[in-house]
Amino acid sequence: MDSGFRISTVRRRRGAGDTFVPMINIVFLLLIFFLLSATIAPPDPFDMTLPDAELAEAEVAAPPETLHVSAEGELVFGAVRGDDALTAIAARADSGPLTVRADAGFDGAAFAVLMSRLAAVGVDKVELTVRQP
Repeated sequence: MDSGFRISTVRRRRGAGDTFVPMINIVFLLLIFFLLSATIAPPDPFDMTLPDAELAEAEVAAPPETLHVSAEGELVFGAVRGDDALTAIAARADSGPLTVRADAGFDGAAFAVLMSRLAAVGVDKVELTVRQP
C-alpha cells in the first residue's frame, strides 16, 4: 500500500554566526542596564586640589551632601554658597559625619576656625577628603 509519496525532511545546518546572536543580545541588554542604572557624580563647584595623605584610599567622587571649601575660603554645600551653607548644614536631615572637600591651599588656621563654626551648628563628626599621592 505504498502510495508513492515520500516526505523528505531536510535539516538546515546552523551557521557559526547563528549561535552568537543570543549571546550578543544579552551583552547589549546588560550594557544598557548598567548605563541606565549608573549614578553620575556631580562635578565640584570650583577647581580644587585636594591635600595629600599617606594612608588614603583612591580619590572618589564626593557624596551629594559635601561641604566644598575653596582655597580662598568660599563655602559651597549643595546649591547653597557662602555663609548660608552653614545654615543649610544645620538643617540637614542626616546627622552622620559631614564630608568636607577642602582645597590644599586653604589655610590651616582658617580650617580650624571653620571646624569651630561647624561645631556651633551641630556637626560633631567631619570626614576630610584627601588624595593619595
